[in-house]
Amino acid sequence: MKDIFVSCINNQCHAEVTFNSKEKGLIVRNCIPFDYGPSRKYRDGLDRFHFYDLDSPDGKHNLSILPEQLVNIRTLEQIFNPGDYVTWKPSWFVKRDWGIYS
Repeated sequence: MKDIFVSCINNQCHAEVTFNSKEKGLIVRNCIPFDYGPSRKYRDGLDRFHFYDLDSPDGKHNLSILPEQLVNIRTLEQIFNPGDYVTWKPSWFVKRDWGIYS
Protein backbone atom coordinates (compact mmCIF):
# COMPACT_ATOMS: atom_id res chain seq x y z
CA MET A 1 0.00 0.00 0.00
CA LYS A 2 2.94 2.33 0.55
CA ASP A 3 3.67 2.12 -3.22
CA ILE A 4 0.15 3.35 -4.01
CA PHE A 5 0.52 6.10 -1.41
CA VAL A 6 3.83 7.32 -2.88
CA SER A 7 2.33 7.17 -6.39
CA CYS A 8 -0.53 9.39 -5.21
CA ILE A 9 2.01 11.87 -3.81
CA ASN A 10 4.07 11.92 -7.00
CA ASN A 11 1.04 12.20 -9.29
CA GLN A 12 -0.77 14.65 -7.00
CA CYS A 13 -3.86 12.42 -6.92
CA HIS A 14 -6.52 12.26 -4.27
CA ALA A 15 -6.63 8.95 -2.41
CA GLU A 16 -9.58 7.03 -1.06
CA VAL A 17 -8.36 5.78 2.30
CA THR A 18 -9.99 2.97 4.26
CA PHE A 19 -8.75 2.57 7.81
CA ASN A 20 -9.74 1.07 11.12
CA SER A 21 -10.34 3.71 13.76
CA LYS A 22 -10.16 2.50 17.36
CA GLU A 23 -13.03 4.82 18.28
CA LYS A 24 -15.30 4.56 15.21
CA GLY A 25 -14.47 1.29 13.43
CA LEU A 26 -13.97 1.12 9.66
CA ILE A 27 -13.83 4.57 7.99
CA VAL A 28 -13.47 5.58 4.32
CA ARG A 29 -12.26 9.09 3.44
CA ASN A 30 -11.19 11.16 0.40
CA CYS A 31 -7.74 12.49 1.31
CA ILE A 32 -4.73 14.40 0.08
CA PRO A 33 -1.59 12.28 0.69
CA PHE A 34 1.07 14.28 2.49
CA ASP A 35 3.89 12.10 3.82
CA TYR A 36 5.02 8.84 5.38
CA GLY A 37 7.22 8.88 8.45
CA PRO A 38 7.27 9.70 12.15
CA SER A 39 4.64 12.05 13.53
CA ARG A 40 5.58 15.41 14.96
CA LYS A 41 2.31 15.39 16.88
CA TYR A 42 2.56 11.97 18.58
CA ARG A 43 6.35 11.99 19.05
CA ASP A 44 6.50 8.23 19.57
CA GLY A 45 8.88 7.58 16.68
CA LEU A 46 6.38 5.35 14.84
CA ASP A 47 5.98 5.80 11.09
CA ARG A 48 2.53 6.83 9.94
CA PHE A 49 0.72 7.63 6.72
CA HIS A 50 -0.08 11.36 6.86
CA PHE A 51 -3.09 12.68 4.97
CA TYR A 52 -5.34 15.70 4.84
CA ASP A 53 -8.90 14.44 5.32
CA LEU A 54 -11.24 16.31 2.99
CA ASP A 55 -14.62 14.82 3.88
CA SER A 56 -14.70 14.15 7.62
CA PRO A 57 -18.03 15.03 9.23
CA ASP A 58 -15.94 16.95 11.79
CA GLY A 59 -14.43 19.14 9.05
CA LYS A 60 -11.18 19.01 7.10
CA HIS A 61 -8.17 18.05 9.22
CA ASN A 62 -4.81 16.26 9.29
CA LEU A 63 -5.07 12.50 9.62
CA SER A 64 -2.19 10.26 10.68
CA ILE A 65 -2.70 6.50 10.34
CA LEU A 66 -0.47 3.73 11.63
CA PRO A 67 0.32 1.07 9.00
CA GLU A 68 -1.57 -1.62 10.94
CA GLN A 69 -4.73 0.55 10.89
CA LEU A 70 -4.63 1.05 7.12
CA VAL A 71 -6.98 -1.31 5.27
CA ASN A 72 -6.78 0.09 1.73
CA ILE A 73 -5.63 3.03 -0.39
CA ARG A 74 -7.17 3.60 -3.80
CA THR A 75 -5.91 6.21 -6.26
CA LEU A 76 -8.66 8.58 -7.39
CA GLU A 77 -8.65 10.43 -10.71
CA GLN A 78 -9.03 13.83 -9.08
CA ILE A 79 -5.72 15.70 -8.86
CA PHE A 80 -4.77 18.40 -6.38
CA ASN A 81 -2.57 21.46 -6.36
CA PRO A 82 -0.13 21.26 -3.40
CA GLY A 83 -0.31 25.06 -3.07
CA ASP A 84 -3.94 24.71 -2.02
CA TYR A 85 -2.96 22.63 1.03
CA VAL A 86 0.68 23.24 2.00
CA THR A 87 0.80 26.40 4.09
CA TRP A 88 4.13 25.78 5.86
CA LYS A 89 7.75 25.25 4.83
CA PRO A 90 7.73 21.48 4.35
CA SER A 91 10.41 19.02 5.38
CA TRP A 92 9.07 15.81 3.81
CA PHE A 93 10.31 12.29 4.47
CA VAL A 94 9.06 11.08 1.06
CA LYS A 95 10.86 12.87 -1.78
CA ARG A 96 8.66 14.51 -4.41
CA ASP A 97 8.65 17.15 -7.13
CA TRP A 98 6.04 19.64 -5.95
CA GLY A 99 8.03 22.69 -6.98
CA ILE A 100 8.31 25.19 -4.14
CA TYR A 101 6.24 22.81 -1.96
CA SER A 102 8.78 19.98 -2.23
